Amino acid sequence: MHVLILGGTTEARALAGLLHDDVRVTSSLAGRVAAPRLPAGEVRIGGFGGPDGLAAWLREHAVDAVIDATHPFAERISFNAAGAAATAHVPLLALRRPGWVPVEGDDWRPVDSLEAAAAALDGLGDRVFLTTGRMGLAAFAGRPQWFLVRSVDAPDAPMPARTEVLLDRGPFTLDGERELILRHRIDVLVTKDSGGAATAPKLRAAREAGIPVVVVRRPPVPEGVPTAATPEEAASWAATHLR
Repeated sequence: MHVLILGGTTEARALAGLLHDDVRVTSSLAGRVAAPRLPAGEVRIGGFGGPDGLAAWLREHAVDAVIDATHPFAERISFNAAGAAATAHVPLLALRRPGWVPVEGDDWRPVDSLEAAAAALDGLGDRVFLTTGRMGLAAFAGRPQWFLVRSVDAPDAPMPARTEVLLDRGPFTLDGERELILRHRIDVLVTKDSGGAATAPKLRAAREAGIPVVVVRRPPVPEGVPTAATPEEAASWAATHLR
């Protein structure tokens, strides 16, 4: 039996660890991070050439089930996976970590895109903690604010003219996030609703500091695809479909 796991997320790595002793597991990584943390089992890096290319790969490698464990903002691959799985007649599950939910004391400003997040900064302060990753910084390139940009790898231009880059990889601690906000005199936090615990401490630190948080909502997902919230649930689904 052969399972293809799409994505290099924390959940994807945990799922590969749960499955690889019992079935053949191949994890597919996009290749956007220079030194990714590798999961258990086989690993391939790079795209498939759209849904048709992925469908052909599923057939060629005799894949019995696909689990889409990509980042919540990896919209294109999720739709490609849905199309490819339907074409190749392979069962598909989406492993989607729950999104964050505001609590009392939070000052969240939800928006639908990075461009809308950039526009929402008007009147919120001059010093921005930007934690949306290194992709998409062009949306903020024309903004006058000062930005602390945190990403795993160094971002490419274009980016805001007043930028300090912080290369770091989660999980992040609450004390560390508090210290960053204080040391850099942050006025506003910008983040995507990635969910999960690894990067959630920044939300509490922002709440404690009394600063607003511009939150980019998740993009649409394919309809009709069953979902699991945890690697354990996904492993249980795989066991059922691989009998």
